[in-house]
Amino acid sequence: MKKLDRFLITSFLGPFILTFLIVIFALMLQFLWLYIDELVGKGLSTWVILEFLAWGSATLIPLALPIATLLASIMTLGGMGEDNELLAMKAAGIPLQRILRPLIIISFIVSIGAFFASNNLIPVSYNKIYSLRDDISKTKEEIRIPTGIFYNGIDGYVIRIAQRDEESGSMYGVMVYTHKEGQGNTTLTLADSGSLKFTADKQNLLFSLHSGYSYEEEPRSYGSYDTTFTFRRIGFQKQEMIISLAQYSFSRSDESRFSNEIMAQNLSQLKVARDSLDSAYTRLRVYQYRNLISGGGLSYSRELDTSFTDNYRTTLDYDSLFQWKSLEDKRENLMLVSDQLQGAISMIDTYIIEEGQYLLPLRKTKIERFRKFTLSIACFIFFFIGAPLGAIIRKGGLGTPVIVSMLFFVVYWVVDISGKKLASDGMITPAMGTLISSMVLFPIGVYLTWKSTKDSALFNADAYIMFFRKIMDRINRYKGEKTN
Repeated sequence: MKKLDRFLITSFLGPFILTFLIVIFALMLQFLWLYIDELVGKGLSTWVILEFLAWGSATLIPLALPIATLLASIMTLGGMGEDNELLAMKAAGIPLQRILRPLIIISFIVSIGAFFASNNLIPVSYNKIYSLRDDISKTKEEIRIPTGIFYNGIDGYVIRIAQRDEESGSMYGVMVYTHKEGQGNTTLTLADSGSLKFTADKQNLLFSLHSGYSYEEEPRSYGSYDTTFTFRRIGFQKQEMIISLAQYSFSRSDESRFSNEIMAQNLSQLKVARDSLDSAYTRLRVYQYRNLISGGGLSYSRELDTSFTDNYRTTLDYDSLFQWKSLEDKRENLMLVSDQLQGAISMIDTYIIEEGQYLLPLRKTKIERFRKFTLSIACFIFFFIGAPLGAIIRKGGLGTPVIVSMLFFVVYWVVDISGKKLASDGMITPAMGTLISSMVLFPIGVYLTWKSTKDSALFNADAYIMFFRKIMDRINRYKGEKTN
């Protein structure tokens, strides 16, 4: 490898890795803010939270990689232009095409890596995220009994405490309603004080009550006509209640239950899902067509052609079809036709709902298959936008490159989201909906690359000022000639 190639590659990889990590971190803060309510108060371990965030950051790669490629290419070429390194290379007889060659190879490698990340890593990440979110949602919040209100966060109990000593953890004025039997407020315990602590195995919570009374009501018999109860009052100096924490601890479940989600499938799995949905949709259309024909009053398919016979075709007098014996006969036939049309309309409305159950998943499956490739295409196109822009504007660092790159990425993101939405609604094809963002940016990349190879002053303010001055001079000259 030549020294120039090594210099260019190292100059590109440093900003690329840095910007990629910065973008992932920024997007990770948004991801954390979105799911912070689901993570807080569940008693989750640090490892579970870090795992959730790690898999979440992997799902952000489709957003981070194009931004990192665009920003790194602008910073690399812009920094070289600002330090006159690009000018020195051109003065030495090295054209811009030769300078971009090793960077194009690196961007191509990044695009290939983006495809494998989109096809192999991101589906696994979504599967993990779906599984972790479901397991976390089933984990109940930590037991924190407030003062002065009734707390029902423990299954089978409603607890109220009047005061709490924060240093010792003792509670005073304790009131406990027990609903474990499902018979209403039939058991009440009042105690002067109490405390909560874990058992030795950390699987249960020990609720110790001191100096109080237990009040219980029990039916005399379990017959449907006996509504009388017996009342018992039991005093105690110390009473202990054991509360199971099985539902309050995080536990993992089978991760394969979300493997059928569209975002959790790779190309081969999406192909199988698409073929299955296509077959099911085809069978549904055949079934709907047959029912619609029979529901419209045609019991046999050959009734569509009333002039058809087994051996020959006859000429049908169509005018005779609209000749009625009487007005009553005409009215009855028109009412029959009206009823059949109303039935057909109702069937079509039902069929539209049935088709939606197949068409929407089928469209989303096709869209996701195309999106496995759009990430690679976007990274490659963004390089051919960023590198020429850097060579033209000749500004490095995180100032101007960030502003320019965000402008192009916002355009890409808005067009991509809009295309995906239109494809999901069936307004355009899945291929068009997923590739429209690349189709919009591709001409821009070609134009900027062509301008950079011609050393065009595309962002030179003086060039535009001179251009508008020439126009104004021509306008003034034309007005002078017209007055004379």
